[in-house]
Amino acid sequence: MTEQQALDRLKERDPAGLEWLIRRYTPYIGAVIWNIIGSAMTAQDAEELASDVFLALWQNAGKTRPGQVKSYLAAIARHKAINRLRERGVELGSEEDVLALTAEGPESTVEEREIARLVRQGVDSLDMPDREIFLRFYYYCQSTARIGREMGLTPPAVRKRLERGRDKLKRYFEERGHTDALSDIV
Repeated sequence: MTEQQALDRLKERDPAGLEWLIRRYTPYIGAVIWNIIGSAMTAQDAEELASDVFLALWQNAGKTRPGQVKSYLAAIARHKAINRLRERGVELGSEEDVLALTAEGPESTVEEREIARLVRQGVDSLDMPDREIFLRFYYYCQSTARIGREMGLTPPAVRKRLERGRDKLKRYFEERGHTDALSDIV
């Protein structure tokens, strides 16, 4: 089965489509969830969150397009994991704040999609390794310590690169006349 066929079946409320998507994307969704919850929650909590992600997919079957399933599921997973941590009273500092790089979720508006498109383009305009650091920190919710360890940098160096990336993204938005959205994003 292809992703398109699975989505078609999902729209027809055929569980086979959902089962195919679950088999294909569960490892990825699990990684996104674990990167956010870390040791703050149990494996059972992570499994429950993954189930919630696929339930949201089922409930919003008509809103997902081929080629966007992975980012759509990741966005749902990030939001659900962060919300669950907040429900449990886990304090999320600035290092855990999430920048939504995709806005294909059920609550999206045209304006949110446009901002998300601009954010993606802005992040894509960053040079490597700044782009990788930015994505690891905001998209995968990895700590500066982990990013530094895995990329051979010190945490202060990672934070400095993030600061420069935010400045570049701010300029990118200003050049495109979207200064009103900056406070919500960077």
